[in-house]
Amino acid sequence: MKIVVLDGYTLNPGDLNWEKFSEIGELKVYDRTSPQNILERTTDANIVLTNKTVLTAENIAAMNKVEYIGVLATGVNVVDLEYTKKTGITVTNVPGYSGSSSAQMVFALILELTNRVGHHSQTVTDGKWSASKDFCYWDYPLVELEGITLGIVGYGGIGKAVARIGLAFGMNILIYNRSVPPDLPDGITYSDLDNLIHSSDIISLHCPLTPQTKGMINKESLAQMKKTAYLINTSRGPLIVENDLADFLNEGRIAGAAMDVLDVEPPDKNCPLLTAKNCYITPHIAWATIASRERLMSIAVENIKSYLAGNPQNVVPRK
Repeated sequence: MKIVVLDGYTLNPGDLNWEKFSEIGELKVYDRTSPQNILERTTDANIVLTNKTVLTAENIAAMNKVEYIGVLATGVNVVDLEYTKKTGITVTNVPGYSGSSSAQMVFALILELTNRVGHHSQTVTDGKWSASKDFCYWDYPLVELEGITLGIVGYGGIGKAVARIGLAFGMNILIYNRSVPPDLPDGITYSDLDNLIHSSDIISLHCPLTPQTKGMINKESLAQMKKTAYLINTSRGPLIVENDLADFLNEGRIAGAAMDVLDVEPPDKNCPLLTAKNCYITPHIAWATIASRERLMSIAVENIKSYLAGNPQNVVPRK
């Protein structure tokens, strides 16, 4: 059994190990794989694992022995699922591994927007506090979370984790989901999307990228937001029309935004959000705590073992 990992570096840059995969079969791990190198690296592989390396129908058709493709992430848009379905190749993903870490990142971004910790720390380092006539100062309005409304778009595992933390801060929680969840906890209210956008002080995106959700945050939806509201995206970059968001930020029509994901990653130097006012961007790290990556690797190993035992788990598309 030959196992090939096409882009293992972001998952394991050296602080974890691949031992459990090696126990299953002959393992070859590549840090990164360009489209031109996919064929030579997968020709004889029985199991191909990918994180962000795109596998087209043409790529997969050239894999002579492949029977299983494991996506080392939750999103599976890197694999041509129509082709794998037609050819009977099993595809799995890794759901639910980063809920706590991603929710933690959401609030790191929220707190940066509402307290400006990084900015104020830098001004102190630059000497502004030492030169101040008063015992304190602040350059931006400081916002208390208790009592304000957090709108969560997408109420899966990460959305639920964000809601729990929001409740702990004393926030009012609105959620929008494709299906109405039963028996919501006290303090959490289901809302239609338009009302959520209009009513929320902070909006956090946690929905999958689909043809229906692509570009869902655009000039029309942004125009419904409060001028004092903040937008958080740790889900998928293409949910947002970046030019529209940049315009609203630069014109002061919303208070700020924080992104852990962008439309194109790594971003082009001309990405409009890189220079937008009151916009914080982190390099897609919400998922990347050590605990989260260890969990991902463990689930990926169990996915392979379950498949080989004839009882595959986390198969996509779901039946």
